[in-house]
Amino acid sequence: MGTRIPTHQLSSGLYLSGRPEQLKERHPTVSSCSVPYTGGDPKKSGELAKMFEIPAVDSNPSPKPSRSSSIPQQNTGSVRSGPNSGQATRHSGSGPLSRKSQGSGPMPLPTGLFTSGPVGSGPIEVSGGDGRRSGNLDRPGSMGKPVYGSGVTSLSEEVKVGFRVSRAVVWVFLVVVAMTLLIGVFLMVAVKKAVILVALGGVIVPVVVLFIWHCACGRRGLLGFLRSYPDAELRGAIDGQYVKVTGVVTCGSIPLETSYQRVPRCVYVSTELYEYKGLGGKSANPKHRCFSWGSRYSEKYIADFYISDFQSGLRALVKAGYGAKVAPFVEPTTVVDVTKDNKELSPNFLGWLADRKLPTDDGIMRLKEGYIKEGSTVSVMGVVRRNDTVLTIVPSPEPVSTGCQWFRCLLPTYVEGIVLTCEDNQDSDVIPV
Repeated sequence: MGTRIPTHQLSSGLYLSGRPEQLKERHPTVSSCSVPYTGGDPKKSGELAKMFEIPAVDSNPSPKPSRSSSIPQQNTGSVRSGPNSGQATRHSGSGPLSRKSQGSGPMPLPTGLFTSGPVGSGPIEVSGGDGRRSGNLDRPGSMGKPVYGSGVTSLSEEVKVGFRVSRAVVWVFLVVVAMTLLIGVFLMVAVKKAVILVALGGVIVPVVVLFIWHCACGRRGLLGFLRSYPDAELRGAIDGQYVKVTGVVTCGSIPLETSYQRVPRCVYVSTELYEYKGLGGKSANPKHRCFSWGSRYSEKYIADFYISDFQSGLRALVKAGYGAKVAPFVEPTTVVDVTKDNKELSPNFLGWLADRKLPTDDGIMRLKEGYIKEGSTVSVMGVVRRNDTVLTIVPSPEPVSTGCQWFRCLLPTYVEGIVLTCEDNQDSDVIPV
């Protein structure tokens, strides 16, 4: 006896064998919201901002709750809502950003990038009476004096340019002069002849003139020697070789900024205030002479940066930060000039003086600022160090000497540290990097 096979009819009228398919109950799916692009800003990255105690930016602000609502609002990060919230505050010295790092190894930033120096080595500007500090991630627009960490070298003194002569030569010359002077005085008293003294004067006078000439033109002769020094190719440089590299510079982990013009992304910055001293005027420093310009205030900073060699295309890290000896030869430009006819000070200049607690008297002042911006062409002279694939340029352990420049009648001149020269005009365009 046969069994009947069940059939069912579709909505189109077609008959099919078998039972109709039972529709399964679908479980609700969880929709995911699109994550907005943060651009590397930790303030817009939600949970990551809360981890580092950074105020988060709410891209979809919720409506303000009414006073009659009794539902408590939940705190997110450092932004508070509620009756006792007030202004969103951020306590300085809290979170991992304010911890002082002891080493100089790679340190992660909140954005996930790794730098060659500690997190706290960037510029910190102090503004206001509460002593609030902010690093590279949060820079106020005030004219406050920048305070850098150990990763930035502060060049408090001028570049020392001296000359070296062997001590043996100096002592022999002094002994010969003393003996000749003694013999000349004896012959002049006994024989009434001054031939020896005239001969001694003919020897001493040229030596004194040579010394004065060297003091006046020694720095110019050094710059001429640096310009004429041949460029080396980084590809063929060996470890420990003293080289001169010319190329385009880029900032390292700590970009600098000028204090008055606020020029960003610099590898070297300097700001100097000069005052003119007339007859009976005030001295800007203990060595200030009358009828001359004297430096009253100076701030110069430099940090580690990269240079790309023009000849080989290789890039090397110049270790100029962390207290390294550096001799920068960068000509500053005058940004403020206060004369007798123009003694009105601009508000920006007055604020700059007030931040550094400098007097605003009626003297003749001149503010000069120099910098090496990212993309400028510079020349660096130092010792090459090779460590696996890392190529660095460090200061030379011995002073660099120019030797006797007979054509210029100059004695051997020496300079210490990494020599940095920049021929680009600060007003000209730089190579974008």
